[in-house]
Amino acid sequence: MVSSGPVEVGGYVLAGGKSSRMGRNKALLALGGEPLVCHAVKKLRRVCRDVRILTGDSELSAYAPLVPDLHPGCGPMGGMEAGLLHSTFEWNLFLAVDMPFVPSTLISDWLRVWLEEDERREGARVRMFTVDGRPQPGFCLLHKEVAPFLSAALEQGQYKLLPVLEAAGRELALKPGLPPGAGCWNVLTPGLRSIAGERRSEESRDTTEAQQAAQHLWFANLNTPEDFAEAEKHLNALDT
Repeated sequence: MVSSGPVEVGGYVLAGGKSSRMGRNKALLALGGEPLVCHAVKKLRRVCRDVRILTGDSELSAYAPLVPDLHPGCGPMGGMEAGLLHSTFEWNLFLAVDMPFVPSTLISDWLRVWLEEDERREGARVRMFTVDGRPQPGFCLLHKEVAPFLSAALEQGQYKLLPVLEAAGRELALKPGLPPGAGCWNVLTPGLRSIAGERRSEESRDTTEAQQAAQHLWFANLNTPEDFAEAEKHLNALDT
């Protein structure tokens, strides 16, 4: 179960991709009897005050209101830009439509931690997880102050998301009121120590045995039919 109800955060499902490797619109692929977009919307509605889908595909409007990209065809950065510019909330949680195994308890618990840090003026403006040494921007928390960095990159034809988020984190960490090192946003997966020396992760605390067994899928993107076949072996790990 999720530990708390919705908070004053915007929730956005990244669903504007072409799904070229899957061969069909993966947002509508049914996993455990429900399309992937439905799983993503349900997870975000448990913790976010308002939830939207970042896409121009009218087929997905049955699941939540849509926010189309301002720069179509530019990948997830275009969706995040549209979400941040649309949002009325300072903080906004982004979840890729093809990540159905991120536990709802993990989302809820870490969102609470991030917001508590922000209240103490200790939080960075970019937050995400690192898995096997690689940051995972498909599930991240961004402050509205990140929007200009995304817009500038898109205008310059820079579409690689991670370097832009890194630059935004570094520059925004220099703002008055934030402590040195606030740009180190990464938190590692269970049992590992954060690169910033933060507390050990407890995200596995309230997960089920089935979710523990599917931990390798928590941050995995279902990009191909093979990925989807692996996901179908772990339907009991879905919490939606």
